[in-house]
Amino acid sequence: MDMVLRAGCMYLFLMVVLKIAGRRTVMQMTSFDFILLLIISEATQQALLGSDFSLTGAFITIGTLIAMDILFSQLKHRLPVADLLLDGSPVILVEHGRTLDKRMQQLRIDLEDVMEVARQQGLEQTSQIKYAILETNGRISIIADEQK
Repeated sequence: MDMVLRAGCMYLFLMVVLKIAGRRTVMQMTSFDFILLLIISEATQQALLGSDFSLTGAFITIGTLIAMDILFSQLKHRLPVADLLLDGSPVILVEHGRTLDKRMQQLRIDLEDVMEVARQQGLEQTSQIKYAILETNGRISIIADEQK
């Protein structure tokens, strides 16, 4: 039972921490982010397993984590408010060529992040962007302004 509680607590803790860290964490992984992820995974592994390195302990931990993931998935499917709380909603960053600086600042997104995605679609200026949207998965979607 201890392993189930450890896994459940760690799942909830990481969900909250990653929510606080924001979508940028998922969107672009720098070498620093990768190193941080490795360190977090090592600390998480130690917290999850404690001193029990048995196969049974690993199976229980993995099963608990997957069960919690399924539980939250079902919860998000049944309750739209849970989906909004857990995943958030898409956020418009650029609207008709105008950057929404306050939003971008709150989300810690630079104009360069938006333009990197825009250049992949052949767009060179913000005036060519009808909408740039930060999706719930951390990616930026660009809708080109066809008139420019």
